[in-house]
Amino acid sequence: MAFTLLAHMATGQIRYSIPEEMTEGSFVGNIGSDLGLEPKRLVSGKARVFSASGSEYVGLDMEKGHLVVSKRIDREQLCGELSACSTSFNVILENPMELHRVTVDILDINDNSPVFPKGEIELEISEVALPGARFALESAIDPDVGINALQNYALHPTDHFNLNIENGADGSKNVEMVLQTSLDREKKTNHHLTLTAVDGGKPQRSGTVKINIIVLDANDNAPVFSQSSYKTLVTENAPTGTLVTTVSATDADESSHNIQYYFEHPSAAVKALFTINSESGEVRVTGEIDYEKHKQFKIKVTAKDHGGLTDSSVILIDVIDVNDNTPKITIMSFSSALPEDAGPGTVVAMINVQDLDSDDNGRVTCSIDRDLPFKIESSLKNDYNLVTNSPLDREQTKEYNITITAVDRGSPSLSSKETLTLKISDVNDHAPQFQQQTYNAYVLENNSPSVSIISVKAEDADWGPNARVSYFIDDGSLNGYPLTSYVSVNSDSGVIYAVKSFDFEQLKSFKVQVKAQDGGTPPLSSNTTLNIFIQDQNDNAPQILYPVQTSSSVVAEMVPRSADVGYLVTKVVAVDVDSGQNAWLSYKLQKATDRALFEVGEQNGEIRTVRQVTDKDAVKHRLTVVVEDNGQPSRSATVIVNVAVADSFPEVISEFTNFNHDTTYSDNLTFYLILALAVVSVLFIFSLIAIISVKIYRWRQNRLFYKSAPNLPVIPYYPPVYTDGTLQRVYNYEMCGTTDSRMSDIKFVRPYSQNTLVNVSCAGTVQREKREQEEDADLSLEVRNSFSVFSDLTFTCIDCTVTVFSPTSLYVF
Repeated sequence: MAFTLLAHMATGQIRYSIPEEMTEGSFVGNIGSDLGLEPKRLVSGKARVFSASGSEYVGLDMEKGHLVVSKRIDREQLCGELSACSTSFNVILENPMELHRVTVDILDINDNSPVFPKGEIELEISEVALPGARFALESAIDPDVGINALQNYALHPTDHFNLNIENGADGSKNVEMVLQTSLDREKKTNHHLTLTAVDGGKPQRSGTVKINIIVLDANDNAPVFSQSSYKTLVTENAPTGTLVTTVSATDADESSHNIQYYFEHPSAAVKALFTINSESGEVRVTGEIDYEKHKQFKIKVTAKDHGGLTDSSVILIDVIDVNDNTPKITIMSFSSALPEDAGPGTVVAMINVQDLDSDDNGRVTCSIDRDLPFKIESSLKNDYNLVTNSPLDREQTKEYNITITAVDRGSPSLSSKETLTLKISDVNDHAPQFQQQTYNAYVLENNSPSVSIISVKAEDADWGPNARVSYFIDDGSLNGYPLTSYVSVNSDSGVIYAVKSFDFEQLKSFKVQVKAQDGGTPPLSSNTTLNIFIQDQNDNAPQILYPVQTSSSVVAEMVPRSADVGYLVTKVVAVDVDSGQNAWLSYKLQKATDRALFEVGEQNGEIRTVRQVTDKDAVKHRLTVVVEDNGQPSRSATVIVNVAVADSFPEVISEFTNFNHDTTYSDNLTFYLILALAVVSVLFIFSLIAIISVKIYRWRQNRLFYKSAPNLPVIPYYPPVYTDGTLQRVYNYEMCGTTDSRMSDIKFVRPYSQNTLVNVSCAGTVQREKREQEEDADLSLEVRNSFSVFSDLTFTCIDCTVTVFSPTSLYVF
């Protein structure tokens, strides 16, 4: 059998028509083509069929985009007596979410034959019944509708009776048997007839029932109902025993009180819900009436007297709906996690709400808490979308419990609730934030490498990898070296370590930019400034600047014998490259030739006389001054100050000429002199032998050639270098001699440095040649200029030493 499948789109819905009883897998419609969707969209969108009733008669073949029959459909079972029968469902797609309503009309086929409630009908008819008497017969039942429903009746034989068929207001057909000719019990006691009911289907179906008529003696009047139909109302859920209505019939015969009432061909639902009192005609409730199952009952009732005469009437019972059904909330689709950057209008869930009640009792309003950033929008009838209404922020709210409330308009209203738990997934929208914009760290100098300096901490309000913070040292340099050669950072913990040992005297502080970066995509970062201050340690001893200490010279401070109490002899000048209390210096007189004569200022290092100088005081005084810093532990330096108590230089020359000629120095000088003389002697002997050999070789020649012996080697001596405060230039003093020299002199060759004067002791006499006199004169002038810082300088050679006099000090070399 072939059927025409129709599909059309109307107000967002697609409607198909199919006949009932189609086999599973039968084609219903091409939903993909009708919606303009390709099969791959159905597959990627995970298309599925959702039915609020839970009975899915139609399935979806995603690969072909076809709707197919998934369950056998019996129209009579699905819709009962309703002529229009359909089933509705939704087709849901995700990514993005789409909702399409599909309605499938179920077309009736002639799959049911008319059926009589009983296989045989027995009637008792009095022989006195007059032609035209009517006898109601039980109607046949055909579940089909339309042309396939019951259409006509036929009676056979028709000797005494024919049929009268009446169409009811509800479209039903009531059949009566009408007496045409009188019956005669004496001639025939029983009559057997066949009643056939036929429908209009193709092929046509029919059903039969046997009628057995028993002819009775005289019963002249049949019962007559007071109303041809009874209309009444009953409330659903009415209690058992509730009186619905009372039917009554009268009989003109004297035996009218013997009338019996009964339901004619009651359905199973009528039998379960109602009962009729055969004596009184009262109809009462015996079961639980449900408006959602039965909205109206049509009951045919019969009154029968003792003579077998009957009359029929119809009871129409309308059921009044009561708001006894709460709305049913069904979540068709739901995204349990939503990114926090989802824009307003993003669909979170698709919701279907059904209320089986009618009118206002079935009208439902769906809502959620207004304080939430979501709202409910109606899409199709009974369908709603839960969408975002404002921006989301996971850092403020990580999870939402959304309670959906469905309330009907009944009185009193009924409601139901469904709670959805929606998690907000993180988006990397927050950069790490340091606890401080600036950190200050202090580290002692001479620290060991890899020592921990400070720990920085940054927090990220995001979650998971977006909140995983790593720490880095920003690129930069200090003194030409990258900052990473000074400090390093643990990328996970933020602990700052020293890479090298710091020296406060070279580096007192520096700045480092520390960056915190999260693990998001793309990553976000922020910076903080770390100020690292190097703290001083007492690792440097004081340095004596004045008076200058050398091994080859003696500095003597002169004090006139007329000096009064508090006379400033000299000042010990010292510095400490440390800082703070480590550089606070104090001066103490450790040793002195005469402690009662001199004292040292503890804070300024000034050496002053304590008492009046007398003639009895020694000329030469030796003071040992200790300079000590204030560190823990403290460090110190010692300086020796020579003081001469005299009114003029000649008085102290003899006392101080031997200050620098200690035993070690004299022994060394004697050794070098002996060695030099030995070398010169050996060279002289070799020279003589060479000269004699040459003369013997050339004795035959007229010209005598005399060649002087080669110059003796230079024996240099480099005394110690003196720091600032003594002479301003450095000179090498070179002594040279020849075999014939009987005159000694000093030759100034060249400057050696800017702070030291070097003296070379005489190794013998030097005979200057005339060609050097001009150079010597220039050098002597240069030496005199270099000593211009001293006033009244006098040079004297005493046993090959140089003595320098100044107004305040005596320098002996």
